[in-house]
Amino acid sequence: MDQPVAIVLMGVSGSGKTAVGTRLAEKLNHEFLDADNFHPPANIEKMKHGIALTDEDRFPWLRNLHAELASRLNQGKSVILACSALKETYRTILAENLSQVRFVYLHVDKATLTERL
Repeated sequence: MDQPVAIVLMGVSGSGKTAVGTRLAEKLNHEFLDADNFHPPANIEKMKHGIALTDEDRFPWLRNLHAELASRLNQGKSVILACSALKETYRTILAENLSQVRFVYLHVDKATLTERL
């Protein structure tokens, strides 16, 4: 039996994390998680009003995402997570004590990004 893996698709907003992630999860028969769906209500309110999240806002959310990844991996399930994870500290939290986490950075050129957003 293959080891379960968690693939974190990271990149800026509009880079295709969700689109690529859903297709990849379907192709590989892995569960797909969108990190945006795990934000606590306070973070959602801030974002709704155009207020940038601080690291202090993000850390509990990232620890929750880490717990979600750990739970699935411990159950022998592979998972694809779409999450910006742009800072190394964020990636460290997501992968803490989880050797099966892999990060894939989705690069998008400025012209394509402008079209998408």
